[in-house]
Amino acid sequence: MSKEKYASEKDLNKDQTKAEEKKSDTKANTTDKSKKPETSKKLETELAKIKEEQKELEDKYLRSQAEMQNMQNRYNNERAQLIKYESQSLAKDILPAMDNLERALETKVDDEASRQLKKGVQMTLDALVKAMKDHGISEIDAEKAQFDPNLHQAVQTVAAESDGQKDHVVQVLQKGYLYKDRTLRPAMVVVAQ
Repeated sequence: MSKEKYASEKDLNKDQTKAEEKKSDTKANTTDKSKKPETSKKLETELAKIKEEQKELEDKYLRSQAEMQNMQNRYNNERAQLIKYESQSLAKDILPAMDNLERALETKVDDEASRQLKKGVQMTLDALVKAMKDHGISEIDAEKAQFDPNLHQAVQTVAAESDGQKDHVVQVLQKGYLYKDRTLRPAMVVVAQ
């Protein structure tokens, strides 16, 4: 074979190879084009699924943040309530001592020594009442007031002498006290019916 013929056959083979490559590329492009919508749909579906998951996670995150904020607010409110009413149990424990001092002052005295003792009891009671007022504890004014079950505890009822006296306190058996805006101890009263 001559060199020229060999070179032309070589060129011919190259041309055939290029033509075959073009054919295979065209086939691949046609198969890619037919696969492209299918692949695109899969990607869109996956993207939609990922977006949905992201929304769910974001929602869970926001809810947990809100829950944490609510817990913090609840904690702060409870703490404020504890601080506001911290002396309540101490005050409840002191009230019976105040009642006993008031009963001691109701006794009649005849001699000078008893009068001096009564004066000391009165000074002690006055100091306790002042300390209670300084800490937000005040006596419930129950005498002749309209009966309020939040402030009064009816231990007895009597017949009313007039219509204006109905559902009103006629006698206080034991003083009641308020601690700030709470009833520390309701007043034990007799109510007219």
